Amino acid sequence: MIWVLEDPRAGTAAQALGIAERLGQPFRRVPQHFGPFARLPWPWPTLAGLAGREAFTPPWPSLVISAGRRAAPVSRWLRARGAKTVHCMRPGLGAGDFDLLVIGAHDRPAPAPNLIIIQGAAHRLTPEALAAAPAQFREFATLPRPITTLLLGGPVRAEGMEPALAARIATRAAGLGASLLVTASRRTGLAATQAVAEALKNIPHVLHPWGGAGANPYTAMLAMADTLVVTGDSISMLSEALMTTSPLLIADPGGLGPRHQSVTESLVRAGLAARLGEALPPPRAARDETGRIAAEIRARGWA
Repeated sequence: MIWVLEDPRAGTAAQALGIAERLGQPFRRVPQHFGPFARLPWPWPTLAGLAGREAFTPPWPSLVISAGRRAAPVSRWLRARGAKTVHCMRPGLGAGDFDLLVIGAHDRPAPAPNLIIIQGAAHRLTPEALAAAPAQFREFATLPRPITTLLLGGPVRAEGMEPALAARIATRAAGLGASLLVTASRRTGLAATQAVAEALKNIPHVLHPWGGAGANPYTAMLAMADTLVVTGDSISMLSEALMTTSPLLIADPGGLGPRHQSVTESLVRAGLAARLGEALPPPRAARDETGRIAAEIRARGWA
């Protein structure tokens, strides 16, 4: 049996869930409800950070997949009961006490025998979903080519992107092709979204606001892009963009901390992206990092 320790934060949970889904085996989702002790850097395996432990009863899993520092001591506790452990993101203390650690190149981890280094982060997007998505939004094919897709986020810890900055990013993205597909996120904010709509009013485009009606066109917008512009606040969006072969340009939405800046620097350094306003990066193959992790797990006989 495979257990996925599911973090309450959607982006963190998606890393563990994405790996489990790609294994093609049944798995159990184990929601984690953290209490105040989860903030402590536990040096040993423990469930002390959990507010509820009802799910932690035998039979114990053969494989545990987890993500995030708070889940690390829980995963180690299950390893002490015989499970193989795959953990995403820096675990804090006890990094040697996992069977496989999955850490982004932007974190510059020290070499270790239990380490697999990826670009960006694991996620739930699959090649099959990417290939199928355009058929659900056939109207996108009527836009003039080349199409630029703009994935807008916003400052990581703020109420929304500065509207003038959002408009500048959209205008710059518009100069890369004949039309645009644009999607905004919760962090973009209503004012910034409206500023983008105003900036693009004379340009062929489709703009999907946060919480917009109908099916979410995000995956189709990724798949249809001839060029991708993604704001650097979302490691998930950048990682999913790498699933395509489209040139990737990273825009700064303002308010980025050192960790998000290091993600941009890592992708640029690897030749996988360039900053918006710079020359397009060289052609590249699609990078399916989640698939690579799943293949490693299968090769080790854990699934």
